Formats: sequence, C-alpha cells, structure tokens
Amino acid sequence: MSYLHVLILSFVEGLTEFLPVSSTGHLILTSHFLGLTSDDFLKAFQVIIQFGAIMAVVVMYFKKFTTIDLNFYKKIAFGTLPILITGFILKNKIDQWLDSTAIVAWSLVIGGIIFVIADLIIKPTKGKDDISIPDSIKIGLLQCIALIPGVSRSGATILGAQVLKYEKTQAAEFSFFLAVPALTAATLYKTYKIRHIIDASNAPQLALGILLSFIFAWIAIKGFIAFVSKHGFKWFGFYRIILGVMVLIYG
Repeated sequence: MSYLHVLILSFVEGLTEFLPVSSTGHLILTSHFLGLTSDDFLKAFQVIIQFGAIMAVVVMYFKKFTTIDLNFYKKIAFGTLPILITGFILKNKIDQWLDSTAIVAWSLVIGGIIFVIADLIIKPTKGKDDISIPDSIKIGLLQCIALIPGVSRSGATILGAQVLKYEKTQAAEFSFFLAVPALTAATLYKTYKIRHIIDASNAPQLALGILLSFIFAWIAIKGFIAFVSKHGFKWFGFYRIILGVMVLIYG
C-alpha cells in the first residue's frame, strides 16, 4: 500500500464514519476500485484508522463525555449493549460479508430509500428534549442492523431517532455519542486479533492513517451538523441510492 492509498483511505474513513452513508461500505468500494488486494494489512489498516475518527468525537465533545452525568452514561450504555452482544454472536458471519460489494450496494440503495421517505414524512415533535433511556435502547437495537456492510451504523441510529421524532441535530449528535463505545470496543477487539500484523515497517502508515482520519472526521462532523440543521438527511439518502445503483451496474 502506497502513502497515496493511505491518504485516500483515511480521507474516506474520516469523511464517512459519522455520516449516514456507511464508512465500511465506502472503504470496501474504495479499496476495490483502487485495485487493492484484500490482504491482512489492508484489513488491519481499515480497522485501526477508526481510532482517529473515534478520537475526533471524544475531543469535539470532550466536556459532554467528562462531565459526570449518570443519566447520560446510562443512555449510552443501554444504547450500546445490543450491538456488543449481536456483534459478538455474529462476528464470524460479519467477516464473510465484508468482501461482498453486492451486499454493500443493496444496503446502500435500500437504506437510501428509507432515509428519503423518513426525512420527507416524519416531522420532529420532541425538540431538544433529552433522549430517554427506553428510546436509547430502541435506537441501540436498530444499530445492530448496521453490522451488515453498507447499512451504516450512524444511519441506523439517526433513523431510529428520527422515527422516534427527535430533532435532526439531536439525532445526529446522539449517533456520535453511541459511536464512541461501540466503535472503540469493536476496534480494540479487531486490533487485538490482528496484532501480529503490526510491526515497525507498517507502523508509520498506521500512525499517519489515524492522524488523517482524526482530521477528516473533525471536519466532516462540523460540516455534517451544519448541513443537517438546514437540509435534513434526505440528500444523504439520494446519494446512497445513486452510489448503490452505480455499484450494481459497474461494480
């Protein structure tokens, strides 16, 4: 893998991790179109650079995470538990799905259609109310669907909050908060499994990938919140549909 590939993949990871378009799906498709062989190091790189995106959320919302608020911690814990359990049960199956561009494409299209419909017909009624613990569990259950490549973890959680009629920016931010424990657990587990791949020869590429992912994720989060507050989520739905159809035709 060249340093140009490091830049491109880190850009894709940072840009898409917290947008409802599926970062995993985009990394799979990008690697495919770059002609990169799906070897152990590529898979390790795609996993480890997630640390950069995770840290972008932690740093950006540092006060929220470090202020002692047991109710907030409970909501995050209850919202995260379903995907941790489901991910552990389906971990072997998920690895098989990761090489399928067809699964990614169909997930993008179907998810995109749902996003467009939801954004057009569901009107928020709960304003800036705090997301309740029962609702955080419901959103967490929907997050499990995102174990399928192309569905999008942020997309599933945002859609869940939308269906429950929470305000758009609040839905997006709660999705960010749920991402931190879920992605941290998944990334640490996968990194432990592939620890033998990491050595002095590839450490610089991994370190650069983490740094670039952090920078791009920071920019993406800022832009995403500003965009969603004005335009909602439907344009991400249209993008998903177009990309998915193109992959089905040309992939």
